[in-house]
Amino acid sequence: MTTSTIDPPVNHAEPNRTSGSSKKILRERLSLAALLIGTGVLYLWNLSINGWANSFYSAAIQAGSESWKAWFFGSSDMANSITVDKPPASLWIPGISARIFGVNSWSILVPEVLMGIASVALLYLITRKYLGHWAGILAGAVLALTPVAAMMFRFNNPEALLILLMIAAVWSMMKGLEDGRWRWLVLTGVFVGFGFLTKQLQVMLIVPSLALTYLAFGPFGWVRRLGQLFAALGAMIVSAGWWILAVELWPASSRPYIGGSQNNSILELTLGYNGFGRLNGNETGAVVPGGRGGYGMEAMGGMGGPPGGGRGGGAWGETGLLRMFEPAQGGQIAWLIPTGLVLAVVALVLLGKTRRTDLRRAYLAVWGLWLLVTMGVFSFMAGIFHQYYTAALAPAVAAVVAGGGAICWAHRDRLWVRIALGVSVAIAAIWGFVLLDRTPDFVPWLRYAVLIVGLLAAVAMVFAHVRNVAAAALIGAIVAGLAGPVAYTIDTVTTEKSGSIITAGPAVEGGFGPGGRGGPGGRGGHFGPGGPGGQGLPPMGQQGGGQQGGGQPGGGQQGMGMPGGFDGQVAGGRADGRGADGGAGGLLRGSKPSQAMVDKLDADADDYTWVAAAIGSQSASGYQLETGHSVMPIGGFNGSDPSPTLEEFQELVADNEIHYFIGGGGGPGGGGPGMSGNSSQPSSQISTWVQENFTAVTVEGTTMYDLTQPTS
Repeated sequence: MTTSTIDPPVNHAEPNRTSGSSKKILRERLSLAALLIGTGVLYLWNLSINGWANSFYSAAIQAGSESWKAWFFGSSDMANSITVDKPPASLWIPGISARIFGVNSWSILVPEVLMGIASVALLYLITRKYLGHWAGILAGAVLALTPVAAMMFRFNNPEALLILLMIAAVWSMMKGLEDGRWRWLVLTGVFVGFGFLTKQLQVMLIVPSLALTYLAFGPFGWVRRLGQLFAALGAMIVSAGWWILAVELWPASSRPYIGGSQNNSILELTLGYNGFGRLNGNETGAVVPGGRGGYGMEAMGGMGGPPGGGRGGGAWGETGLLRMFEPAQGGQIAWLIPTGLVLAVVALVLLGKTRRTDLRRAYLAVWGLWLLVTMGVFSFMAGIFHQYYTAALAPAVAAVVAGGGAICWAHRDRLWVRIALGVSVAIAAIWGFVLLDRTPDFVPWLRYAVLIVGLLAAVAMVFAHVRNVAAAALIGAIVAGLAGPVAYTIDTVTTEKSGSIITAGPAVEGGFGPGGRGGPGGRGGHFGPGGPGGQGLPPMGQQGGGQQGGGQPGGGQQGMGMPGGFDGQVAGGRADGRGADGGAGGLLRGSKPSQAMVDKLDADADDYTWVAAAIGSQSASGYQLETGHSVMPIGGFNGSDPSPTLEEFQELVADNEIHYFIGGGGGPGGGGPGMSGNSSQPSSQISTWVQENFTAVTVEGTTMYDLTQPTS
């Protein structure tokens, strides 16, 4: 039964047991169970294939499982020399899991899976309450099957917790729209505040959608609504500020250095490297040859555009209005964005004459603004941008597709609505064909099936007022819309994802960055000159485990010593970039020490605070994870943080605090003076000093120095 008028909002929180049959209730419960159990099975399937996932964070989780101080600050090592370059909230839950169940792949990654299931369940609950059960099922399914979201819910980056907290903020704000109670707005601020402690300013991208939606559609007068928004702001400041205040007031001499900052300041990290630097490309301490930060790792914003040129995105691709639809990002997130926007616009038109506080309009507004604002920032940010950032769009895409589709479907007795539904399905089919055509060797028949089924369903939608035709049209639309994401997601969960930069689905023709076959970093290739399509980047020194490095402390050649291309591949490494046993790792992948190296580091380990030091957190991480002893990451993630200074390192060596220095690290010291030739960088100074004062030995291809045995 359809309606020709717009119904008022209905609270679907509880099934209508007086008019609904027990069979309907059973169907709803079974479908919800299938959604959540299916999501769990999908995300847990072969989870250990990812190993340590991002060993940068895994090492910090290990540290937090053994030291509460490291847990609180998010330290990279148990001895608290330096923190990761993010606040620690995303490390707290897996850190407790590892403390209980031991440090292993499952104890680290299962909490991320549970956050993914919780995100799907919460999105279902929000959508069900305002638009019905089946709309909630569709929203949850689209989120669960979005390739980049599925990837990040099986990975230990901050995205899993960030997404859950952002969805929770929408949930509490919508509760506030229902009854106008202050507590819901305060709770919204709390969720946003803890999102800040997860990934700093990225969570602020949803604040405009929350604030504008409540101000426009909230109950009571505008003065009260404005006051409640200020209460939410206060709650956000308190829930994030307590930790920042603790870090700022804690004596710097008794806490770890703040990784990612140049002045040991959490405020600098927040506003600089992890803040406005991401927007304007001026990330102090990142890899910008000749830039202020010298030669760290991540941004590479000063290395020019991608092969063939770009518009301001530097090494991370072109910026512009269509960035989310380009090969690098399209298969990650963009499958249903055009369809969702069309459905949302049509639904808003249908709701045009309802009262201001209609909760369905508010639902579409908050998710639509989330999608547009976040997509706009991602499209034009000139600094560091990774494809996996787009996971933050997944809940909004799922919500606008399900919400807009449910409202339009309820009014399909109108011809123009049926035509709009048909157009939206045709767009999904054609766009799905385009995305699948970018991977022509991946399930080659699928793109044609999506196109044919989708176009037939689009035609059927025009006649969806006929009951039997409606069912066929709906099934065809769902198949055409989700077949591509499902295929990409299955490929994602059956393929190892490890390192600092990962992408979902198969390698894409014309893609840029890791995983793209048209630019540096095809699947399993190097992110640099050694990989497919690596032209356009300057030649870089070979990063070896010792002998190829000519005895350098970092194991590389002088000059452009970026380790092994940008995937951190070491000499003798495998085609997947992980490196052979004994490999010292690099900027984007953790080290993989041989058993001989582990045995050497374990010997007399209890006599030292750090069994070893290595340049760059990724290089240090593998040794720490495999030995269970603290390994100092000189210079933090990028190797460019001034921690420790040469004088501090010399003092620690004199006090017998550090046993070994491991060459082949992932920072600027890994290649002598480093990428920009800036020999004043502390990590480069430390490398030079070690080379000049200690004798190099090689253990299965990896250069190391016994800091208790000087040459004279």
